[in-house]
Amino acid sequence: MANPSLSEYISQSQRGLYQSVFGPEYLMKQTYFTVDTATGIFNTTYGRKVWQALNNQTRAFNAIPRTVWGNTAGWRIRTDRGSGRSRPVTETGSLPTVDISNIETVSSLPKIVSTTFGASVKSVFTAQLEGGVGDVLALENENAQLDHVKEMNQELLAGSAYLLSGGSTTTSVLGSNSTEAAHFKVGDTIAWYDNSATANIKTDASVTVSSVSSATVTHGAAGVTIADSDVLFVLRRAGLTSIDDIVAQDSMGVGGGSASPSAYDLTVAGRTAGDWNAGASVSYNSGTGRDLSLNLLDTAIQKIRTNGGEPKVIIMGHDQYFKLERLLNSQQRYMGQEEYQVGVGSERTFPGTRTGLVLATYQGIPILPDADTPKSINSSDTALGSNVYVLDTDYLEIAIAQPTQYVENRDYFAANALVVRGLLYTMGEMRCKNFFVQAKIADLNS
Repeated sequence: MANPSLSEYISQSQRGLYQSVFGPEYLMKQTYFTVDTATGIFNTTYGRKVWQALNNQTRAFNAIPRTVWGNTAGWRIRTDRGSGRSRPVTETGSLPTVDISNIETVSSLPKIVSTTFGASVKSVFTAQLEGGVGDVLALENENAQLDHVKEMNQELLAGSAYLLSGGSTTTSVLGSNSTEAAHFKVGDTIAWYDNSATANIKTDASVTVSSVSSATVTHGAAGVTIADSDVLFVLRRAGLTSIDDIVAQDSMGVGGGSASPSAYDLTVAGRTAGDWNAGASVSYNSGTGRDLSLNLLDTAIQKIRTNGGEPKVIIMGHDQYFKLERLLNSQQRYMGQEEYQVGVGSERTFPGTRTGLVLATYQGIPILPDADTPKSINSSDTALGSNVYVLDTDYLEIAIAQPTQYVENRDYFAANALVVRGLLYTMGEMRCKNFFVQAKIADLNS
């Protein structure tokens, strides 16, 4: 066989660069090999390095103590000492009038929070191939655990009432900030403030949320046509009672309107502004934004201490955290810097000075900025800044009836599909044993 010419040798040596004995495109990553969706097998499973791009911080949940549920379905709160039962008595004077304390009953049953995940049999196999994510079930299980705790944190920080931009008898459309709808969950019992009638509409009948999509909350028949500037608020939660529910009171201001949310199974009707389940200090500004000030914060702390409590933690959004830092920044000139942190539960503040002037603390009270802190709404349906909550956690607890359980199911016949499904669920509820020593500052600028 004759030796090939130089041109033939070069062409044969380059053949592998441009063609294959298996035919064109054999080794290319095809987009028509799908797993469960049209995204393609390589889009679904490619890359063992998986980056978490979501905010999974759960500072409020971590800061509130957890306790065992115990043998109880409620508790009692003493709200009045009785009138005239204590006074000075002269040597031969009459005794004080006999009176009794006012005792209120709080009914509380555990709530169930659940998180599901799943993977098809094919995706479980292909994820372990070269370039796959590895054990896709373990990956989804880990992500589901993060999502489960995040859901509980978001429920604890859910807002109680929001201004509406319109609706019908069975739908409520929230304002321009569609994230407001996320504060309402399927199964919540809800009510309205009818702005045209200037009256809160409550009903003992179950008017519950059936779905939440974008800015629209779909629910049972309201009996009224919901219009612009009406207010939607929660009477009872399907999930965990939120901190915002606890500090709420009847006829509280919401975007220039009014609302009367309720915590636990307190009386649905008949409560008045400033009644026994009101927060120690609930500061509103008729739906008009204002800047956070030390006076507002000091007043909330003062009210709690006046009512016999001691603030243990301040929860706010990152926007208010930076505002407070600028307010106190000038005081740093009196202090040298040293790294110091304080904590509540398993959470720790940002490093700061021992006096908290770089906002590890304020007046010795730890500050925990949480991205899930709800925002107020102004009278134009526009979101303002996040609220500020000053809490005495000695009277707050997350009571756990059943610790988080993991259930896995591989019954293909029951699922009628070749899928592996997983479930995480927790049974518990947020408890507040003293409403008077919790406070809220709302209607703040961002």
